[in-house]
Amino acid sequence: MRILKCRLTTIEAMLGTASNNKELHSEFIASHAPDAPSREEEIAAVGVDEVIEKGTTVFSRDEDGRPILWDYQIKGFFKDACGVLRKVKGTKSSKIKAYKKEIDGLIFVQERQILVQTAEEFGSCQRSLRANTPQGERVSLASSEEIAAGAVLEFSVLVMADELMPAVKEWLSYGKLRGLGQWRNSGKGRFCYEILEERAAEFADILD
Repeated sequence: MRILKCRLTTIEAMLGTASNNKELHSEFIASHAPDAPSREEEIAAVGVDEVIEKGTTVFSRDEDGRPILWDYQIKGFFKDACGVLRKVKGTKSSKIKAYKKEIDGLIFVQERQILVQTAEEFGSCQRSLRANTPQGERVSLASSEEIAAGAVLEFSVLVMADELMPAVKEWLSYGKLRGLGQWRNSGKGRFCYEILEERAAEFADILD
């Protein structure tokens, strides 16, 4: 069992994922965070200035109004990365069979809220979305709050099975290709990582 303290530095702008419409966030987005302690905590963190229109995705905020990611968003990234890399021959991920169960039960981000450290002003990213419907092709406009490249996130990962440690590092390396936040497949939210500390841990210490 080991604890990995990580620092991520974004190399592309990162987009917010939380709906600014609290009712929508309550009914849909927060319901997809089963490991969140409470839905109310998620909803309360969405509030931003009224100048941002409903429908724009934003960053959740801590009690001081600073942008954050939630722990489960990092675990979601791990699942996304592993799900892709397990199809690549020779990767550490390709050896993990029930990968979602392994990540859910054996890998934990220790910080509930992860501060997005940035000195830059928030921006806005608009893009068109195309969809084929029975009525023909439809185009809509999506808008997201944006934090410029160079933002820093620091958090610790508890890896309860030592054999999963190489895979965790593999997933973090994959962040150079596919990152965090909205519109990841366009390159948004890509990051580099560094290990600040790696140390052994005892199960008894974790429970204290």
